Amino acid sequence: MTRPTARVLALLEILQGGGTRTVAELAGRLEVDERTVRRYAAHLIDLDVPVRTVRGRYGGYRLAPGFRMPPLMLTDDEALAVLLGLVTGQAATSAVARESATAKVRRVLPEALGRKLDALLETLDFTTPAKAGTSPETAVLLTLAEAARDRRPVAVAYTAWDGRRSERTVHPYGIVAHSGRWYVTGEDSASGEVRTFRLDRIASATPAAGSFTVPDGFDPGERVLAGLAEVPRPHDVSVRVRASAEQVRPRLPAGIATVTAIPGDDGWVRVRLRAERLDWVPALLASLDRPFAIETPDALRDQVRSLAGRLTAWTAADSGEIVEEPERR
Repeated sequence: MTRPTARVLALLEILQGGGTRTVAELAGRLEVDERTVRRYAAHLIDLDVPVRTVRGRYGGYRLAPGFRMPPLMLTDDEALAVLLGLVTGQAATSAVARESATAKVRRVLPEALGRKLDALLETLDFTTPAKAGTSPETAVLLTLAEAARDRRPVAVAYTAWDGRRSERTVHPYGIVAHSGRWYVTGEDSASGEVRTFRLDRIASATPAAGSFTVPDGFDPGERVLAGLAEVPRPHDVSVRVRASAEQVRPRLPAGIATVTAIPGDDGWVRVRLRAERLDWVPALLASLDRPFAIETPDALRDQVRSLAGRLTAWTAADSGEIVEEPERR
């Protein structure tokens, strides 16, 4: 380590002791002249260390309140990874520990990056505990998070699932993490409707002029789940279930189904979902443990009968009877 660098770090160590240090005092302790002290302080400021200049007869330098260690030298991507690891580590740590660690890491980040991450933490919503998945560009995520917090439109370049590219302006109502993917939901200029966009499909995000308001009671997490449940699939399933929405909804995987009351049919709700395949739906319906009636598609009735036949065969086999297993459909 060169001598000037060592002295810059020595200056930081002195300032970490607290209080305001005069230039003359610092010059004496570092064995340099006062002009050099000012140059060293400028070096720390360039590194985003919160060195504050105190003017007046007893002026000098001090660190911003609460600063007790050098700033973490993290890139935007690294800082994002650290903080998201803390706020999503639900299974491994207590809420108190996560909040305390998050606050400590946030406090020692450079101010500009810290403000961006604050915006993300304030606007972030999780539908389920986070898991590994696709990652959006850090700049896109942080730009949208700041815009959601400040209620500012964002111009985005978006590529849809079928490869179509478009330029549009989005009013970001909220950022949502669901099942390993990131989404932004809000009003879309191209359609005039509330839409949901996957962040990993957004190539760029640029703040735009203007402002907007979020509708009262708007829940970004619920809107994303509802939007995902409406994505076109080969099979459109509709089933009446004799139960309340509160009994049914927790048993359904988030983001694949909607549960609505049936007007004039008390005691029943309608479950609708879209599926690539039907073979897993009978087991899902059985897990509800409630009477149900299939409305569409007809092929699902055959799938349910096939599952019931297999279960009967397996139960008989367990009792010692020999029953031929039904053919799978």
